[in-house]
Amino acid sequence: MKKNSLIISTYNWPEALDLVLKSAKKQSVNPTEIIIADDGSTNETAEIIKHYKNKGLNIFHVWQEDLGFRKAAVLNKAISSASTDYIIQVDGDCIMHENFIRDHIVNAEKGKFLFGSRVNIKKERVSEILKTGKIKFSFLSPAINKRTRNIYAPLFRRFYNDTQILSGKVRGCNISYWRNDFLTINGYNEDFEGWGKEDSEMVARLINKGIVGKRLRFNGIIYH
Repeated sequence: MKKNSLIISTYNWPEALDLVLKSAKKQSVNPTEIIIADDGSTNETAEIIKHYKNKGLNIFHVWQEDLGFRKAAVLNKAISSASTDYIIQVDGDCIMHENFIRDHIVNAEKGKFLFGSRVNIKKERVSEILKTGKIKFSFLSPAINKRTRNIYAPLFRRFYNDTQILSGKVRGCNISYWRNDFLTINGYNEDFEGWGKEDSEMVARLINKGIVGKRLRFNGIIYH
């Protein structure tokens, strides 16, 4: 299995980050390292990271001052600090399926980026999930929407062709790519401040450099 860096972006939601890191610890294949890209959170987030570091996760905290929504900037800082050649990226409110890291690694190919499936957690169930610490969701779970996205059948992925256009399915909360490809396009555009499409714009530049997209349908699942 190739070495990889799991990048988790976060801002002042330690309860959610706790579950994301809990799901990281339960992976069938562990990430080589975990880097938290923190856009200015308070000390509660640092305490969560310290807790999981003490539990054996190879985890690093990249923090920047809170000067407004500057996700693109902190992601660049985190990815530039990565020690591996392959980047797997999620958000700090996205619980990973137990085979999430494995799916991204197994499907990684030179000249391609991967984008996976996102199962939506119902808003009215979020508080309950944070309280109970639930990180596994069956197909029939009452907590989720978009159930077909929760079908885990990796062999079915072969029915999806690679794409040289920007898919509307691409999300920065479930994407992976080669670090060198990312550096070649000069990373995220830090002119993006405030909520925006920094992920789509970055992927568009990858495509313009000849890097094609590969969709991880029926695997590479997160719960958002």
